Amino acid sequence: MNRRDAVKLVLRSSGVVLGGAALTGALTGCGSSRRRTTGQIGEPIPADPNIARAPAHVEAWDLPQSVPTTPASSYPTPTGVISRAKWARGRPRPWLADPMNGVQRITVHHDGMSPFTNSSWGGAAQRIESIRNAHTGKGWADIGYHYVIDPAGRVWQARPLELQGAHVRSANPHNIGICVLGNFERQRPTDAAVQSLENLIASEMHRLRLPLSEIRTHQEFAATACPGRALQAKMNSTRSRGGRLRRA
Repeated sequence: MNRRDAVKLVLRSSGVVLGGAALTGALTGCGSSRRRTTGQIGEPIPADPNIARAPAHVEAWDLPQSVPTTPASSYPTPTGVISRAKWARGRPRPWLADPMNGVQRITVHHDGMSPFTNSSWGGAAQRIESIRNAHTGKGWADIGYHYVIDPAGRVWQARPLELQGAHVRSANPHNIGICVLGNFERQRPTDAAVQSLENLIASEMHRLRLPLSEIRTHQEFAATACPGRALQAKMNSTRSRGGRLRRA
């Protein structure tokens, strides 16, 4: 068996969605001249496990040739973000998604499931995997968001940035999706989660040259409760005069 056939066999095998944690609640909320920032985006905390390095990326020639691909190096993962290889039980299916082909905006979400306060690495990883399973079960390429933030303030890589997301119907092109774990109609986001969210957005605004006017929430595109009243209030505040993102 030559190398190409061997890698294709691995790709087909990894395309099977393995069983993950059961959903803890219905996907209701989202069912669907600047200064360089100095704040850290959000890194693993000392108690987190030492997980093995991510497997090598599947090479572009292993994907269906009708789907354009963008080198992952065009969208490097920011420092401090936990690799998807450290939590996801399956690889993305790039042939089911359009390429990102440039970023123009960021949209903030909550997961809209049951309230979530678990600050452990394992608890967050399980929650994210349950969302990924729900999204891939709909025939999507991967989890719909590009980043996920947990109550401890860790930032997790979700769908690779080279792939267009699935988080705002009719507005997914060129749109980074960030999801904060929890239901902010029924709880408040932690200070750690909000700080990491602001730092991540500020970092991406600088890196991708995005104006504040293109930092939005899901309900600013559609009739939805997402990202919940409590997180919407935080987003309104951080974008207002004197807010963290206004100063970014």
